[in-house]
Amino acid sequence: MSTTQTAFSVTDAGVDVRAVSHWIDGAERASSSGRTAPVYNPATGAVSARVALADQAEIDEAIASAGRGYQIWKDYSIARRQSVLFAFREILNARKGELAGIVTAEHGKVLSDAMGEILRGQEVVELACGFPHLIKGAFSENASTGIDVYSLKQPLGVVGVISPFNFPVMVPLWFVPIAIAAGNAVILKPSEKDPSAALWLAEAWKQAGLPDGVFTVLQGDKLAVDGLLTSPVVQSISFVGSTPIAQYIYETASKHGKRVQALGGAKNHMLVLPDADLDLVADQAVNAGYGAAGERCMAISVVLAVEPVADDLISKITERIAQLKIGNGAGTDGVEPDMGPLITDIHRDKVSSYVDIAEQDGAKIVVDGRGFTVDGHEDGFFFGPTLIDDIPTTSRAYQEEIFGPVLSVVRVQSYDEGLELINSGQFGNGTAIFTNDGGAARRFQNEVQVGMIGINVPIPVPVAYHSFGGWKQSLFGDAKAYGVHGFDFFTREKAITSRWLDPASHGGINLGFPQNN
Repeated sequence: MSTTQTAFSVTDAGVDVRAVSHWIDGAERASSSGRTAPVYNPATGAVSARVALADQAEIDEAIASAGRGYQIWKDYSIARRQSVLFAFREILNARKGELAGIVTAEHGKVLSDAMGEILRGQEVVELACGFPHLIKGAFSENASTGIDVYSLKQPLGVVGVISPFNFPVMVPLWFVPIAIAAGNAVILKPSEKDPSAALWLAEAWKQAGLPDGVFTVLQGDKLAVDGLLTSPVVQSISFVGSTPIAQYIYETASKHGKRVQALGGAKNHMLVLPDADLDLVADQAVNAGYGAAGERCMAISVVLAVEPVADDLISKITERIAQLKIGNGAGTDGVEPDMGPLITDIHRDKVSSYVDIAEQDGAKIVVDGRGFTVDGHEDGFFFGPTLIDDIPTTSRAYQEEIFGPVLSVVRVQSYDEGLELINSGQFGNGTAIFTNDGGAARRFQNEVQVGMIGINVPIPVPVAYHSFGGWKQSLFGDAKAYGVHGFDFFTREKAITSRWLDPASHGGINLGFPQNN
């Protein structure tokens, strides 16, 4: 299986690079818009490809193709749809290694982390394989004399998925398999920063037997996004990204009559009580703070250390940071690093600016990742693990999502003080408590105003048969991702009241409101 190896464009440096195209009507479709954007290898800083940016004609073509695909797919029997889902699952499982390599080459995360992303997405594929149970209607016989009432769950039609750069496989797999299983046609608009994984998925769906037009990849920027948000054909939008964009997606798509699930940003806290196992806490804080270079919406950004544990905990975290290997996510000489680069130089500089802000606001930079370089990869977009102590809660570096390998420690005097800091924040995506006190943990899960909670678990991403989503400014719309929420989102219900009359007794004329009897 290959991805867009046939077309080429020219970089500013005059070097031919791979062109990443659309996927329309079951095949790659070269763009004629004349607009492209660079795709980088974050470990080297080199342009590895140029991705097409759709114009309005290509947006219209993609939507029209999806509409035709839907008309075919919606009439497939449940058994035929299920066979396609199972075939896709087998292809994904057999070839996940090559897909992980594509993710690492364009995102920068280490191969094992890319593989972990794929496996978590595969869990949703496997949930979707069991979809017949989840799209069943209900039936009530003889609800009124001689009258039956039943419900049907039917697909929406053409649906849009807009995915972020940090999980180019997992996030699409949160939505696409469920939408397809339910009978919809999907248009995926991947991030222009790492677009090739979407084409790999498109080829896999085709190989699995999905009819042309049922899965479309529309490459592009804001023009493509707005085309999906405003099209009268597109019935719903699923989005994961930053809070400002999630709010824009929600407001614009809702104004155009669409269902919306828009998952936004986060500032996830870990509350550490004095009775916690500090070695466990230090391990998990490093894993959750620096994994994927902190480019996770479920990353731990803030450790709330209930005194007197802060000094000891900071010492343990510092020791572990010193052992981390940072480098090319693809590995060198067969050795994989612990952490790769950030996605772009612009994002690296933005992360660095937040550390500057924290320092200006009086925080102590315990471990400084600014200016970090990797030998042999001096042009890569690297940023070292950073640990900040005593960060003021008034600082923008505390309040805003950094989305990089920056872990801040805030010292608090009690459980109540820590809880108040979490609950007063604008986000409510994920949080964790570390303690050996079951009563404190139970109190925390009931009192904290956050959608996903870990108890001695730092990244509490729910398994596929539950649903993913936060509270407050971390989720716009009523439906979370995958699980039962996912199937409810991608179907709409019809309620049918049915009576088959006895020819001998029609009941006569009655102008009153129907009553059950």
